[in-house]
Amino acid sequence: MHIHKEGSTTIAWTVIIVGVINLLSFYFLSFDFPILSWIIVLITLGLLFFIISFFRIPKRALTLRENAVVAPADGTVVVIEEVQADEYFNDRRIQVSIFMSPLNVHVNRNPISGEVAYSQYHKGKYLVAWHPKSSTENERHSVVFKKNETEILVKQIAGALAKRIVNYLKAGQKVKQSEEMGFIKFGSRVDLLLPLNAKILAKIGDKPKGGVTVIAEL
Repeated sequence: MHIHKEGSTTIAWTVIIVGVINLLSFYFLSFDFPILSWIIVLITLGLLFFIISFFRIPKRALTLRENAVVAPADGTVVVIEEVQADEYFNDRRIQVSIFMSPLNVHVNRNPISGEVAYSQYHKGKYLVAWHPKSSTENERHSVVFKKNETEILVKQIAGALAKRIVNYLKAGQKVKQSEEMGFIKFGSRVDLLLPLNAKILAKIGDKPKGGVTVIAEL
């Protein structure tokens, strides 16, 4: 396991803040209120551990499979339904939504190999990630992957805590399945919009692993 590059600044500032808090606690509280001082140590170290773990990238055997759509994110499958596409496509699609809690790995990965046909950032609100309108009203970044005649769309959606979406892909770029496409900080949601003829293998409540679990077959 190693730490994602997106976490370097956040972790550095967290270390500084934790250090300052504990120095102040040691000088002003440790002699008169030792228990309180130890409580502060435990809470701040717990916060630092959480921040570091949020940016973790665990070692995994990533999936590379023809005609498979792998999970673009870790989390819990919360939506599988047919919807009318509201961006890029004009037809109906199957939407599979994965909710990412702050405890999940937050690296996002390419669901298929192919070419990036579309990559667009949208400003928006910060509704909770499970809100029905978060897919269309929240800050988000949409990417369309094209392989032969098949196109699928992935939306990285900000949540109430997620204040920064990072996406590394540009239109015209060639990409490989399960490689990194981006990162979302502190809780969020990722939507997949698949063609109606896709064979959905995921079920509501499943907990896929990004780059590993096969969500559907094309």
